[in-house]
Amino acid sequence: MPSPFPGMNPSLEAPQGWASVHHWLIGELAKSLGLSLPPNYYVVVEERVYEVNDTGSALIGVPDNAIARAASVPRNDMLPQQGTVATLSQPTTVTLPMSIEFKEGYLEVRKAGSHQVITVIEVLSPANKVGEGRLKYEQKRQAVLASRSHLVEIDLLRRGRPMDFTSTAEPTHYRILVSRRQQRPQADLYGFNLQDDIPVFLMPLEMGDLELAIDLKPFIDTLYDLGRFNLQVDYGTMPPEPKLSEEEREWCDRVLGMHSPGG
Repeated sequence: MPSPFPGMNPSLEAPQGWASVHHWLIGELAKSLGLSLPPNYYVVVEERVYEVNDTGSALIGVPDNAIARAASVPRNDMLPQQGTVATLSQPTTVTLPMSIEFKEGYLEVRKAGSHQVITVIEVLSPANKVGEGRLKYEQKRQAVLASRSHLVEIDLLRRGRPMDFTSTAEPTHYRILVSRRQQRPQADLYGFNLQDDIPVFLMPLEMGDLELAIDLKPFIDTLYDLGRFNLQVDYGTMPPEPKLSEEEREWCDRVLGMHSPGG
């Protein structure tokens, strides 16, 4: 079953499920590139490691099962003691800051022989757009922009402040940025909203080689189908995060109504 929405599915943005969405999307992109790249290119899945405070994990897309919880054990003051004569004092329970680690994939398109990184493809996660994770990602982004590699940056999240660019552009829900090294500091920005189709864009390769047209919508449909997100998302009780405007909510209801049995 494909995603019922013509473009991005807003319910896939929920933080508790984003890690799975990100994994599926990176995998489908890698598979497609492996089949369509010229024979002198190959694609590599790389990983970035983040450490975050577990109190904010739900906000940045860290799955709950990534956080190891100690098994509950009886406290000493709850156990029967032989010959106890003093009354035990009752402590106050406090929460300590603890870091958890999670990994996030991105793609590198490399040239055979030299193994030079020609294009870096990033799919942004909530962790890339807030706090320490944003600072780390911005450092990586600047390193790519200062290199001889192209950058493709895909932002399918309404939550969080968009990545920086100096030119004035109309605010949109989602963005795809294509930065060709030979055109910097200029770059191509594909902005689109919830009601729009996801733009098809060209992925740059080495100068002189034909650029690849990338259509993300089939990947969204495939991950929705193979990941069985129709079983994970309850459109009736789980509104998308962040909250939609009334107009957007009405539009979503119409789209879902057309795809419901008898719709």
